[in-house]
Amino acid sequence: MSAVPPAASRPEEAPRPAGRHADLLVAAFCGFLLVANVAATKLIAVGPSWAPGGVPLLPLVFDGGAAVFPLTYILGDVLAEVYGFRQARRAIVAGFVLSAAAAAAFALVDAAPPAEGWEMTAAWHAVLGFVPRIVAASLAGYIVGQLLNARVLVALRDRARPGSLWFRLLGSTAAGGAADTVLFCSIAFGGVVGAATLTNYIVVGYVYKLAVEAVLLPATTLVIRAVRRAEADPAKRT
Repeated sequence: MSAVPPAASRPEEAPRPAGRHADLLVAAFCGFLLVANVAATKLIAVGPSWAPGGVPLLPLVFDGGAAVFPLTYILGDVLAEVYGFRQARRAIVAGFVLSAAAAAAFALVDAAPPAEGWEMTAAWHAVLGFVPRIVAASLAGYIVGQLLNARVLVALRDRARPGSLWFRLLGSTAAGGAADTVLFCSIAFGGVVGAATLTNYIVVGYVYKLAVEAVLLPATTLVIRAVRRAEADPAKRT
């Protein structure tokens, strides 16, 4: 009977080199996360009112961060697929720390006395005074969702058949996006909006994440292949 290979030699656990481009991807990941946290303070409704049988199906309700936040999942997919779970986790932890720091900074600025003649205190508080709750929701949702997304993607990658990249990208987002959406929406707007609106918000948010992943799947695949080539070719790393 053959001996069990040491943990470091197993494909699913073998460390991968950080690579030249990893930090740029981590920086973009964190930047999109911070932008999404602020943009998410506004809820947006699209479409006419429609509630057949008393169940509100329209308008579609989503937050302003919806245009940006799915990009963090795509970048997380690139990091996990090319560099492995450790590098994806590094990006997630960095985003967690930066988001917490941003929330603390906004809270301090909000509490500071305004200068004489500055008349936008109420406007500032109405928007950015809500950011700490949004960040708390984002941290809870995305730390679980992103880690689950990365873990599922790597698990599928290590058992993958040729040509299955699309399946593991969509499958990982389906798992991570569900956890993230439910946690974020519930913490950010639970008790702020009605139950029907909150349900609409969760369903629309989840379907939207999957739709964005599907629409951008060709671009994500091209980026993954380009990064792999750049990291594998020494001439492109100098």
